[in-house]
Amino acid sequence: MNRPLLLVLGDSLSFHGPERAEPADDPRLWPNVAAAALSGRAELVAGIGWTARHAWHAITHDPRVWTLFPHVDALVLAVGGMDTLPSPLPTALRELIPALRPDGLRRTVRTGYRRAQPALARAFAATLPGGGPVALPPHLTVRHLDLCRSAVLAIRPDIPVVAVLPPVHRAADYGAVHPGRPAAERATRAWAARTGTALLDLRALVGEHVLAGRGNPDGMHWGWSAHGDVGRACAELLRPRLS
Repeated sequence: MNRPLLLVLGDSLSFHGPERAEPADDPRLWPNVAAAALSGRAELVAGIGWTARHAWHAITHDPRVWTLFPHVDALVLAVGGMDTLPSPLPTALRELIPALRPDGLRRTVRTGYRRAQPALARAFAATLPGGGPVALPPHLTVRHLDLCRSAVLAIRPDIPVVAVLPPVHRAADYGAVHPGRPAAERATRAWAARTGTALLDLRALVGEHVLAGRGNPDGMHWGWSAHGDVGRACAELLRPRLS
């Protein structure tokens, strides 16, 4: 295939490097590493903190994304990891914080929540069944992953689809706890088996890198070596399916 086009729906792990967020066309980012290994190009649609539900919103609301559908040769659903993060405040309420007015109230609430979140996350992980609430429950994650998959395949029915298994983190902002990850991995594996979706195991690829402190100091995002590893692994999954 000549210059395949990869549509990558991602969270900040797809565009954040060891120091900062980077422009989507930075060749060091893993979607671009994957595309380059396939002699193609990547179109990255992503946002900070995006869950699978945000990806579905982009597919249904962004006309720039619609223009890509007829030309896509592979779909990479690189969302689902942020879904697994502790969310002591219900997501619907937490996402309203940026809309609070006046500005002073917004800043006060945001600062207070960020200070309380690590301790609450640790307390919930230690005391609540399943470790407490997460940003998006697993059954909703796989529902929105499947909505994204079905929407793109309705236009391009024969293209390969790759999804990701949740990565790990050591982020102080989340109390360095991650109790929601195992249930999300089980749900994603079951969905992938039902739908024939290939899986990119982010924990296997970047777990040691992150937990050993070789990534971003925030304990969540990756260094360039991890971007390279994930990009090359994604390309290896796609290469036989594209040909």
